[in-house]
Amino acid sequence: MERAQGILYAALSSSTFGLAPLFTLLLLAGGYSPFEALSYRWGVAALFLGVLAVFSGRSFRLGRRELVTVFLLSLFRAATSLSLIIAYQHIASGVASTIHFMYPLAVALAMMCFFREKGSVWVFAAIGMSIVGAVLLSLGNVDFTRGNTTLGMVSAAVSVVSYGGYIVGVRKSRAVGIDSTVLTCYVMGLGALYFIAGGLVTGGIRIETDGTAWLCILGVALPATAVSNMTLVQAIKRIGPTLTSVFGALEPLTAVVIGVAVFGEPFTVQGAAGILLIVAAVTIVILHSGRRKA
Repeated sequence: MERAQGILYAALSSSTFGLAPLFTLLLLAGGYSPFEALSYRWGVAALFLGVLAVFSGRSFRLGRRELVTVFLLSLFRAATSLSLIIAYQHIASGVASTIHFMYPLAVALAMMCFFREKGSVWVFAAIGMSIVGAVLLSLGNVDFTRGNTTLGMVSAAVSVVSYGGYIVGVRKSRAVGIDSTVLTCYVMGLGALYFIAGGLVTGGIRIETDGTAWLCILGVALPATAVSNMTLVQAIKRIGPTLTSVFGALEPLTAVVIGVAVFGEPFTVQGAAGILLIVAAVTIVILHSGRRKA
């Protein structure tokens, strides 16, 4: 039962996270700087999670070591969001999210090298299929750029390392004993402070009053941030970092579909093949998990 819940949490987390490019790009198109967009995104998410935690009777009390762990995790998670939003400014959203999806390999290797996790042929087959699918999606969209392609690619690559570190850290640190909602609230709240500071240094942060802009802010802050990050932690605690990361395959699927449907980004036969491989990879993981449980 717990494994099934973990799979559902992982699928929900990755699919909602895939909505981030849509609302983020709309905010950027409206003149928001990366720091402004992230300040509102993480700030509103932290406020929502804080209210949820208070009304559900959760305690925010943490020891000194737990606070240090949360601080370090917030740095990894904040670096992920900042590098991704920079990537969105310079390359197609589907390509940025696809490169970001290489993090399952980083997670699997980290778990094997540093925590002696036994590698599974099925899991590595799924990771391999996902990476090939990601490459095909990139080939289908790589010509659609908005700026400095190299900067966009490097920024997306940075997100691989930082997000992989965050996922492993949630399971292999004192964070595993912290309530998922409370942990996510702390991480989002600290991240919001980093981005607000960055915004104030680089030009200030507007006080938004436009209703349409607030719809975008709520869209990126609630489903694509609060829900996706809270369910991510739940999934990691139930099925572990490696399997959770494989389900991240749904992220580029959501991002590419939105990129094509909303922003008119090109979609090719290679992209379709990439989607099929990613879906197959997730299916393999689900079926293999079911057999192990049986």
